Amino acid sequence: MSSGHAGGLPGVDTSRTLELRLPGRLAPDDVGRLCALLDAAEPTVVVCDLGGLDQAGLAAVDALARLRLAARRRGHRLVFTGAGAELRGVLDLVGLGDLL
Repeated sequence: MSSGHAGGLPGVDTSRTLELRLPGRLAPDDVGRLCALLDAAEPTVVVCDLGGLDQAGLAAVDALARLRLAARRRGHRLVFTGAGAELRGVLDLVGLGDLL
């Protein structure tokens, strides 16, 4: 965890930020592990760096959607950063462009 900036999100600790970096290729175990990490953390701002993803396919789309659901269930504010043009295009194509 690293320091974040103070904010006014009710019930969300913005004094700390949980940072996640997705690996080059996502395996189902990776997504489950990341969701479990979100479930275990107190509500906070979660910054998820997508710059390391090798492929912008449906596995990445599934992973991002599952992470967003896990974050919402736990009350986190999830922010994705570092998405490339290809991933943005795929998310737009499947109707999930609002993830970014």
